Amino acid sequence: MTTADADRRTYRHAITEHLLTALEDVVLRYRTLALHTEHADLHAEVITAEVAHQLAVARNGLHRYPPLR
Repeated sequence: MTTADADRRTYRHAITEHLLTALEDVVLRYRTLALHTEHADLHAEVITAEVAHQLAVARNGLHRYPPLR
């Protein structure tokens, strides 16, 4: 494995870890918000937006380097 391949794998691993941590944070916030059900529709919209944002961040990071072959 070349240094470039190792760097790409390390970079992709960091992106994956960030995404998973961010999604875990969303779940924790949702569970906290679920205790206050009077605004459930609003909470669902916020959660959807957060997940979409985290996916976009991960996708952009992964597209910076060409895929491993």
